Amino acid sequence: MKLLLEIPDSRTAFVLELLENLSFVKAKPLSKAKAERIESLLQALQEVEEIKSGKRKPKLLKDLVREL
Repeated sequence: MKLLLEIPDSRTAFVLELLENLSFVKAKPLSKAKAERIESLLQALQEVEEIKSGKRKPKLLKDLVREL
């Protein structure tokens, strides 16, 4: 299982050291750009789930084109 964690900068060193001491955990930091892309994808997936469940209406294609 993979997890994405958001950790305050002041606690990052502590959490990384803790995770590195667990033999069954592989931890590697993400670049800021990569973390932002992942966050954007997660947000998009959440929107799709809301549309599927009826909590949100989908945007029309012409509205999407106007946004560009």
